[in-house]
Amino acid sequence: MSSLAEKYKPYRAYKPSGVDWLGEIPAHWEVQRLKYLATVNDEALPETTAPDLEMTYVDIGNVDSIAGITGGEDLLFEDAPSRARRIVRQGDVIISTVRTYLKAIARVEQMDANLIVSTGFAVIRPRELDSGFAAYALSSPYFVDRVVAHSVGVSYPAINASELACLNIAFPPLPEQQAIAAFLDRETARIDALAAKKERLIELLQEKRTALITRAVTRGLDPDAPMKDSGVEWLGEIPAHWEIKPLGRIVTFQRGHDLPSDIREVGDVPVISSSGAFTNHSDAIAKAPGIVTGRYGTIGNFYLVDEDYWPLNTTLYSISLHGNEPRFLQFLLTHLSPLFLMYASKSAVPGVDRNDVHAVHAVVPPMVEQCNIAAFLGKETARLDSLIAKVHEAIERLRELRTALITAAVTGRIDVREEAGCK
Repeated sequence: MSSLAEKYKPYRAYKPSGVDWLGEIPAHWEVQRLKYLATVNDEALPETTAPDLEMTYVDIGNVDSIAGITGGEDLLFEDAPSRARRIVRQGDVIISTVRTYLKAIARVEQMDANLIVSTGFAVIRPRELDSGFAAYALSSPYFVDRVVAHSVGVSYPAINASELACLNIAFPPLPEQQAIAAFLDRETARIDALAAKKERLIELLQEKRTALITRAVTRGLDPDAPMKDSGVEWLGEIPAHWEIKPLGRIVTFQRGHDLPSDIREVGDVPVISSSGAFTNHSDAIAKAPGIVTGRYGTIGNFYLVDEDYWPLNTTLYSISLHGNEPRFLQFLLTHLSPLFLMYASKSAVPGVDRNDVHAVHAVVPPMVEQCNIAAFLGKETARLDSLIAKVHEAIERLRELRTALITAAVTGRIDVREEAGCK
């Protein structure tokens, strides 16, 4: 906020808002409950709606706190879920009243025909508010934090729409609302464009990382090495002195050694799960040196086991290495992971059968080259990972700036009328 205070002026005079969590507001602003400034859930599809009515249905998963409504599902009324009922109009603001921590809030712009949203949203239709100002105010932390604070439930927190309508909102006269909305449209678009460029940079760095691994584990480090046809269509040429073997002769995918039932427990020892997250429930173990990867769900992430009897849960494969260099094999398996996905079952939680994976062909360089490749890739991927992390940090700072700017403008901490050409 200090950087914003340096760039933008405050208002000349402030007064107590009368709301503890809101603090002071500009002297000419007002505070009202939302229900006096907008209507809530005005329209809904009745049960008598024609079965062949076409709609674009938006659920909570289709709403992003920054991008707004990101998509929808085209359905007939007869095929739509029972929660597909809320009718929205251009200028409305939708606020998720379930799982409120997701902050699924969006302004309805560029209306699709028959846009219908879930009953998990409260549809706010501004009356005494500019719709743009309302969208920014209702998505700002000062308001969202109150929504979350008034939500009930632990795993599935929700707020009643009537209670949401009783929350307070600070607002200036309508022309000033419009000026603030125009200023925020311009500035958030600029910030979002910068963030998008950085997101693209991350994609390029990740592509470079993937290409670097692929080249090193299939071509080696010597650009002048004699080459031969691998005999594997997707692999092409490989160094002439390298071998091609089924993966099952290089490594073995197996379930972790089961722990005796009398020592299986929930405790303080970190246990890696198939998603890569650390849990505290241990069912199996893996011996070092080795690699573990998911059997179900997240497939293609490989983690080195560098301590004997590393605790696992049984959603993982423990991979024994048959005397090969562990770090080289970690990179090789990462390169091969798209092939594993071809064998994944198409169930709700896809899984990979180890017999299928063992049949995949892989290249095997001599041990000295495995070590050299592992050292090279360890250094280069660490450098790229560091760059990617720095870009992620820059994106996070931009998002923090975006949030701080919106909050400061819609609560009157800064006066942007001059910036918006309205004073």
